[in-house]
Amino acid sequence: MDFRHSSEIHAIFPELAAAAIRARGPFGDIGGHPEVIGLVEGTRKRLATANESDFVEVAAWRRAFARMGLKPTQYRSASESLLRRLRQDGALPAIHPLIDLANVVSVGFAVPIAVFDLARVEGGLEVRPARGDERYLTFSDTIETPEVGEVIFADAAGRAHARRWCNRQSGLSAIRPATREVLIVAEAMHDGGADRVERLAETLTALLAAQGATVLATGRPCRATPIFSFAAPA
Repeated sequence: MDFRHSSEIHAIFPELAAAAIRARGPFGDIGGHPEVIGLVEGTRKRLATANESDFVEVAAWRRAFARMGLKPTQYRSASESLLRRLRQDGALPAIHPLIDLANVVSVGFAVPIAVFDLARVEGGLEVRPARGDERYLTFSDTIETPEVGEVIFADAAGRAHARRWCNRQSGLSAIRPATREVLIVAEAMHDGGADRVERLAETLTALLAAQGATVLATGRPCRATPIFSFAAPA
């Protein structure tokens, strides 16, 4: 299996920087970990002096969404949505220990993070423009068809595991209590994004270990070396 961004994506978005992690559970609850608390508190302080839309990391994704023909205020990146929720509600939702951790790290770095259950992915994932015949399973168990040219995470079976890039993930490969092996992808668009996702990956790798998980592989897919290869889940 492998993860990659297509050549079309790198050509249109040369500023893209990414990190990928393959990990195996168990994923324990570490909500009280000092670094987790510090990331949330640091983000609250940042939001106290600026709206999330003014963050350079978020503004860069807004420009990318506009380049894709999407209204940035109608379709937000996952990180912007989480930051907005933290600002409005004062807290992040509790979903699953791994997702909760990814959400904390996402707001801490203001960078979108996607987490996929590898048992639900066929032959790897590619971020690419949709052909228009892919199938996307919503969280309400309905099937949608992405529009031609829409940026999706697609597997070898023609299933879309995320729509509008980092806007909305599929219910198909969502993390469940039985999930054991995952692919985690972080992506940045702003100047300095490569350093940002590298520090993010280091932080997340350490916190995954604190959860009791095993990090099996890490990578920094980019235009020069776009493929992050890893073994299929056992």
